[in-house]
Amino acid sequence: MENEERETAERLEAATASLEKALQWLEQHQEALTGDVERISATVEQSRREAELAEKLAAAERELAELKAAASPAVLNPLRKTLPVATSEMLAKHGVGEGPVDVRTLDAALAGLSLEQRIAVKTQLLRAGAIV
Repeated sequence: MENEERETAERLEAATASLEKALQWLEQHQEALTGDVERISATVEQSRREAELAEKLAAAERELAELKAAASPAVLNPLRKTLPVATSEMLAKHGVGEGPVDVRTLDAALAGLSLEQRIAVKTQLLRAGAIV
């Protein structure tokens, strides 16, 4: 009887070891399959996001084209084509005359002004279309 019990216990131990090996193998394959599914779902979500961004980009481009088309020529080309007297006098003192102004010459003429004043003068010249 004892031999039978030992044999049964040994067979049970062997079966338990086999079942543990099978369980480990199944767990490893389950992890691998889960990782593949996660990668596939991430790819699907990314392509959806790309499609959403492409739609938003197309909408923004359409809106930009509409705004450009709706912009009046008066806004793009200001009515004022002359410079204020003070600006003209200051530029004349530095040898910058009528007509288009070279940017390097303008920078040299404006060297003595503060940053805000230089910006104001350049803005006036841009409005008048005098900067090359």
